[in-house]
Amino acid sequence: MRIAVLGTGAVGRTLAGKLSSLGHDVTIGTRDVDALMAQTEGPMGGRLPPFSEWSATNASVKVAPFAEAAAAGELVFNATSGDVTLRVLESAGAGNLAGKVLVDVSNPLDFSQGFPPTLSVCNTDSLAEQVQAAFPDARVVKTLNITNAAVMVEPGSVAGGDHTMFVAGNDEAARGVVTSILTDWFGWSDVIDLGDLTAARGMEMILPLWLRLMGVLDGPAFNFKIAR
Repeated sequence: MRIAVLGTGAVGRTLAGKLSSLGHDVTIGTRDVDALMAQTEGPMGGRLPPFSEWSATNASVKVAPFAEAAAAGELVFNATSGDVTLRVLESAGAGNLAGKVLVDVSNPLDFSQGFPPTLSVCNTDSLAEQVQAAFPDARVVKTLNITNAAVMVEPGSVAGGDHTMFVAGNDEAARGVVTSILTDWFGWSDVIDLGDLTAARGMEMILPLWLRLMGVLDGPAFNFKIAR
């Protein structure tokens, strides 16, 4: 399948690398390819290598401007920071997203007052709903936003995979597509369909708890399990 991953940070790289390793034709989208490849320091304060180094070891993943990447993908992952998500998707182009499943992995984290961040939208709205409202012809499904990038694509690395992922979206068929991606491609064994996109409010509001747990547990290699 031809897949676009929008965003070149830790989440975008992890998703693109995994999807490519599964044999998919992956294009990772960025604002300015030349500027990205010229960077000498990676994101997260240099904790990630410069993108050019990552790209050299993931040569099968193509790199393109947002619009070109979105146009090429039959399926699109939004792996951008929540504070730029809507602007990035505008750059990707509504026409290039129309009719496609748009997997939204972003979170509305606001770091303007430092750490820990607050949520820029919550309670009566969600970033995922704002994305759907701005791009009504896209088939937005919220998922994977509640855990670390490495756990997203290798759930078996935590508790042997015995933990839970959620999906939410207004399009039932699109939720089914994403559920199959989670189980068949990434290896998730417990996926709960929460229904329409208003459920993304709760999914995004998990992040303050996740951040507190990351500090208490001294690392991000964990996830939530719904016991029934």
